[in-house]
Amino acid sequence: MNDLSELLTVDRIDDDLAASNKKGLFQQLAALAQRRTGLPAKTIAAALAEREKIGSTGFGGGVAIPHAKIEGLTRVFGYFARLSSPLDFQSVDGLPVDLVFLILSPPDAGAEHLKALAGVSRVLRDRNMVAKLRGARSRDALFALLAGVESLNAA
Repeated sequence: MNDLSELLTVDRIDDDLAASNKKGLFQQLAALAQRRTGLPAKTIAAALAEREKIGSTGFGGGVAIPHAKIEGLTRVFGYFARLSSPLDFQSVDGLPVDLVFLILSPPDAGAEHLKALAGVSRVLRDRNMVAKLRGARSRDALFALLAGVESLNAA
């Protein structure tokens, strides 16, 4: 999965999300996900916090991929947020996070969940892509980058 269009739509992208800490970020992401999935925000936030206890989902370079498996979902759900200001995430490299890709999956979506994590991780480990995401001026521009539209235009 080199493009993330299977996980995202333009309305699942936030280009200026404000959060003061990780807990607040999870609550905001949960509220945004609730509007699109119908699942209770409290359930989503609790699942994200529970997963985070295992270890930080901030994997370095200012990027985090919080993820959880949630009852009630029928397919993998993605949401991307660029934060208005970086926040401490206890990332492996100690750097604050400003790019966040949320992944929620049904409990039985083992392979699909791992495929989504691997695809998002591959895209967000690319330093050029991360720089472009930080410089993008709109949700549409972020979606074009994440959905691989730019690479189609370059071909």
